[in-house]
Amino acid sequence: MPGDPVELARELVRIESPTGEEGAVGEFLARHLEAKGYDVQRQQVTPGRFNVFATTEPPVVVLSTHMDTVPPSLPVREDDTYLYGRGSADAKGIIAAQVAAAERLAAHGERRVALLFVVGEELTADGARAAATLEPKGRYLINGEPTDNRMARGHKGMLRLELRARGRAAHSAYPEEGESAIEPVLDALERVRRLPLPDDPELGGCTLNIGTIAGGTRPNVIPDACRAELLFRTVGANGELLAAVRTAAGERVEVVVAHDAPPVRLRVLPGFEPTLVRFGTDVPWLEAWGERFLMGPGSITVAHTDHERVAKRELEEAVELYQQAALALLNEAGPAYPHGALRSD
Repeated sequence: MPGDPVELARELVRIESPTGEEGAVGEFLARHLEAKGYDVQRQQVTPGRFNVFATTEPPVVVLSTHMDTVPPSLPVREDDTYLYGRGSADAKGIIAAQVAAAERLAAHGERRVALLFVVGEELTADGARAAATLEPKGRYLINGEPTDNRMARGHKGMLRLELRARGRAAHSAYPEEGESAIEPVLDALERVRRLPLPDDPELGGCTLNIGTIAGGTRPNVIPDACRAELLFRTVGANGELLAAVRTAAGERVEVVVAHDAPPVRLRVLPGFEPTLVRFGTDVPWLEAWGERFLMGPGSITVAHTDHERVAKRELEEAVELYQQAALALLNEAGPAYPHGALRSD
């Protein structure tokens, strides 16, 4: 009998899985799916953490999302309306909805829907990149992120940079004996903040967040090192923006690319409510899996917060929407695939 998505989401949220420590939740999911009769591949990405890929027959449609969360952990709690806890919205509730959708489809004889759960989405997308070598792939992939159960027309890209500078330590009473590493980074940040950022008529404007600044050891020591982390939400090719940042940074500041993902534009299936999201996803790195779609329960506005939650009703709605989308795509694939076309109503 197909499982309850709220119950599975509750179990998943109980397992801490910050990026880099996804091993326990991956093993739980792998065993859960094996018990349901899936052929499960554990694809090691780095020691102790792996992607989970579950199939029954060669897939046409793959439902996918990520297992990692941001810190800190939040305990599970719930009321009649919501399930609370880290990952409830981003993206363990989504995992539960996708598993339930695949189970319900299988219970009606449709077993060409696979499940792919990856590590590392919140930082480096190393799980999605590694998944490109998995087989067998389908023709379509529906990626899950919190989109309020609407299907995304696209999302912005991401350019995460580090500005680094080295100086020479000295006693602060004799600044001429040293060279500050903080001052050139501050100057570079001011110039970067003045850069004109591009706009896109559909995706909107490129935005910048200066996320961290670290440098120095004590107020009475000239600082010999400084580092700042920047994140741009991009709307076009990132090369021109990166070149502009390097020029603005100046000779004393090194610009290091930590993560570079392009914006994406996606198709919305008939009958699904469209949306456009600003956040980044694994979608750019899942190109090998065929045409990609983006949809999931929950709101991004509560993800990564101390009150992260997902509505239980929304999880059940997501199960139905994932089934509808999978059936529509199986029908679109047509009789070239093993079971022929299916109705999606």
